[in-house]
Amino acid sequence: MTTGRSIRLFLVDGTPTGLITAEIMNWTGHVISAPRNSLPHLLKRPEVTRTGVYFLTGPNPKNPAKTLVYIGESDNVSRRLISHNYDTSKEFWDKTFVITSKDQNLTKAHVKYLESRLISIASNAGRITLDNATAPEYGFLPEADLADMEFFIEQIRITMPVLGMDFLREKPKTFENPLSAEDTTLRSPTFEINSPKYNLQAKAQQVDGDFIVLAGSHARSSWDSAAGGYRNLHEQLVDEQRLVPEREGILCFKDDTLFSSPSAASAIIFGRPDNGRTTWRVEGTNKTYADWQNEQINSAAEQSVNSA
Repeated sequence: MTTGRSIRLFLVDGTPTGLITAEIMNWTGHVISAPRNSLPHLLKRPEVTRTGVYFLTGPNPKNPAKTLVYIGESDNVSRRLISHNYDTSKEFWDKTFVITSKDQNLTKAHVKYLESRLISIASNAGRITLDNATAPEYGFLPEADLADMEFFIEQIRITMPVLGMDFLREKPKTFENPLSAEDTTLRSPTFEINSPKYNLQAKAQQVDGDFIVLAGSHARSSWDSAAGGYRNLHEQLVDEQRLVPEREGILCFKDDTLFSSPSAASAIIFGRPDNGRTTWRVEGTNKTYADWQNEQINSAAEQSVNSA
């Protein structure tokens, strides 16, 4: 059974838009986030002069609706941040996250390992675009250090979504089998779109808050010229070969693909803005996504009243 966790956030400036520190009980790690315009303030913090890893995040210039992330390491993070501030190839970043150790036991070998693993994790999760070309090789670490660094990584993966960045979250797994009593995953039934007009079919599931179109689903190959919306995302999925040609006028999702909402998913499928809450139906029924969600809300409200 999943247990709760406590994360301590501290608003250094007393505002939610300034410097924020994050810590977990019994974890030696320390996370501090700051907008780029607060870089002079951040550089005065003793934490950033230590050995650590860091993230630079901001809108992707090629698609502002998507996030671009650079992951780095240094034995003095402040010097590296100053360098990046003058680097014209890193103009995209508007926020940074610095992860160091309160006991200052992180070595150069440790952070090189952390950098490599974090790049691999972010790449496999597929939630953002990475500015890193590849995950660098890391040197030898003793077995005990490897275990410590894997624990360190798990704490980073817990903390970052609380600070608004979920690019290290594991890609959700979809299931064909029905929910069992022991299954604690927050997942929905399978939803489907069947469109005789465009001769396409698609399936999706909602898992732990992510709306996922399943591999093998169809989408139109063109975007309606008069419509905007998710056009850039449609083009990006094609450019990344996550949508590949299947037959004339129809593309196929090569892999399970995450979307921010049912409407974002159905817009990509139809090549135009669409209300996915009414378009997606529970598989084999006429029940819309909105109907299904309302049932969940009503059930939760009834349980709340009965337990009061």
